[in-house]
Amino acid sequence: MEVIVTLLLLCPLVFFTTVTSEQDNVCYRPELGPNIEVDGLQRFFSPGVELALSCTLGHTPVLGPRRIVCGASGKWTKTKLICMPKRCPYPDPLVNGEMYTLFGPSTAVCQADGTWSTVVPECKPVSCGLAPIPKFGMIIYDKRIRGNTTDYGVTGTYKCLPPYVVTGNPRAECTASGTWTETPECRVVSCPPPGNIERGYMSINEERDYDFMETVKYGCNGDYVLEGSLQIVCQHDGRWSEKPSCKAPCSVGIQRGRILYKGQKLWIKDLRPNRILHSETVSVYCMNNARKCGFKVPTQCFDGTLKIPECFEEPGQFEYNVRSGSLPSEIKQC
Repeated sequence: MEVIVTLLLLCPLVFFTTVTSEQDNVCYRPELGPNIEVDGLQRFFSPGVELALSCTLGHTPVLGPRRIVCGASGKWTKTKLICMPKRCPYPDPLVNGEMYTLFGPSTAVCQADGTWSTVVPECKPVSCGLAPIPKFGMIIYDKRIRGNTTDYGVTGTYKCLPPYVVTGNPRAECTASGTWTETPECRVVSCPPPGNIERGYMSINEERDYDFMETVKYGCNGDYVLEGSLQIVCQHDGRWSEKPSCKAPCSVGIQRGRILYKGQKLWIKDLRPNRILHSETVSVYCMNNARKCGFKVPTQCFDGTLKIPECFEEPGQFEYNVRSGSLPSEIKQC
């Protein structure tokens, strides 16, 4: 009886050990690389079982092997299988795509089987009708036009019949959408009476409105010099171009001495009248005491103002009248 009890107590231990050993030798569902798959949902596999590996949709197998085997140790054999995304060939280019209208789908998708989702669309020539003409206006095309259609890219310039002027962009173009760019307007432009300028006169002095591109000329009185454009013009925005101005002459502000004016040496008393015009240049003579020589220094008249250089020293009456040969203008020049 004692022997039987011992056997009964040992039997469960033997059974448990056997089951645990078998469980340790099975292979679990394999952990695979990205985009690699196996069929079914089975979790455990017995030693010796083979599994076929495949790639998910849109991927191509590279290297191998493409089968793995469950080993007696409960581990799967190794594989270097890689699943690479499938690639589509470079899409065919559009011929004359920029000058034509697209007919067909404008996009395509690279599919899982390595082909494009659509065929290459067709491009047909773009054309516009003749450019619209504003009232009182015209268009001058940049190339000769035949018939009632124009090709994409054709350009032209709008002009208006006087006294109308173009308001807006004067350039026109047949666009890729088959339409012309925005058409400008032609409208009458006039400028108010321009008025006279100080110390000057006008060629026309009428109190009226002046038409676009009409001009008025100006001049200056006496020895005043006109600076700026001789005439002004009524512009497309209804305003006059910039007016000129009259600049005053200058007197040379020395009593005794010699000057150089228009390439000629003159005693100041011989400059009659004592006046040079605006923007003209006159030179006075200064002394280089260290080298005992004279040198001329130019100065320019600007609207009635002539600055005498600081180096100029006006001689006294005796020196000027009796010893004029010793003046900076008369001795050796530096």
